[in-house]
Amino acid sequence: MTDYQKALNLIRQYDTIVLHRHNSPDGDALGAQIGLKHILADNFPEKKVFMTGDAAGRYAFMDGAVMDEVPDEVFPQALSIILDCGDAELVSDERYTKAAASLRFDHHLYKGDFTDLDIVASDFESCCGLLTDFALSEGLRILQPAALALYTGMVTDSGRFRYDSTTPRTLRLAAELLERGIDTNALYLQLYAADIEEVKRLAAFIQKIRFTEGGVAYLYNTKEEVAALGVSTFDVSRGMIGIMADLKGVDIWANFTEEGEVIYAELRSSLYNINPVAVKYGGGGHMKASGATLRSRDEVTAMLKDLDEIRRSSHV
Repeated sequence: MTDYQKALNLIRQYDTIVLHRHNSPDGDALGAQIGLKHILADNFPEKKVFMTGDAAGRYAFMDGAVMDEVPDEVFPQALSIILDCGDAELVSDERYTKAAASLRFDHHLYKGDFTDLDIVASDFESCCGLLTDFALSEGLRILQPAALALYTGMVTDSGRFRYDSTTPRTLRLAAELLERGIDTNALYLQLYAADIEEVKRLAAFIQKIRFTEGGVAYLYNTKEEVAALGVSTFDVSRGMIGIMADLKGVDIWANFTEEGEVIYAELRSSLYNINPVAVKYGGGGHMKASGATLRSRDEVTAMLKDLDEIRRSSHV
C-alpha cells in the first residue's frame, strides 16, 4: 500500500477532520489548506471539515478562505491534517496533539516525523503540488474552487514557475488544475497588482539593500521601521525578500526583520544550499529558501558570515 493510499484510508476513517498549516501562512500553506477542504467537501460531503489558524490576509480572495472556530471537544474524535509545515513548533494550532489521529503532507526538507503518518516529499515545488498529485493519483474530484487554491500555492511557491524546483511534473499538475477553469488574469491581478503606495514602499526597501564583504545582499528592518509602515511583520519579512532575487551578481540574499525580542531571518539563494545555515540557528525549510528566528544582532552578524563562507568556499 502506498503512502497516498494510507492517507486516503485514514481520511475515510474519520467523520471530522481539522486542517492545519504553519503560522503566518504564505500562498502555499493557505492554498493547501483551502484546496484540501474543498476536495474533502466535494468527495466526502458527509464529513465535517474545519480549518484552523490565523487569517488568510492577502489570500482571502480564495473561495472559502475564512478560518473556523474549532471547539476543544472536536479534537479527540477528529483527524488532524497538517499541511506545508516542517516543524511541530510552527503548526497553526497545537491542539492537533489532542486529535484521535494525525496526518501530514509537506514538501520541506525532512526534519523528522511528528504525526501518525508523515508524507514528506521535498522534491515537490509546493505542498499544493503534492496535494494535487495525491488527489489525482487517488481519483478524487478537484473542482474549480479547489483548483484555484491549489494553483495559487503552486504559482507562489515556485516563483511563478521560475525557481529550479519547477519540474515537468510541476507543469503537468498545473495544467490539470487549469483544465478546471481558472481565470489566470484575475488570479495574477490579486497576487501581483500593486497600488502606488506599495510601489513607493518597495522603492524605499530597494534603497536599503546592503552587501557583505563576501557579496551577500541583505536587508535589516527594525521593529520601529515596521511599525511606521503600518504593515505586518510578515509583509516585510517574507514580502520583501524577493526584491533582491534578480540583482545581477547576487546569488545569496537575506532579510532580517525585528518583532518584539526576536529577529526573523529569511534566506534565499539561486545557486547554493543555504538550508544548513538556517538549521544551525534553529530554523529550516528548503535547500535554497529557508528561515530561522534569531535572538540578537550578534546572531545576524554571525549568520551573514556563515552565508559569506558558503560563497567563499564555493569559489576556492
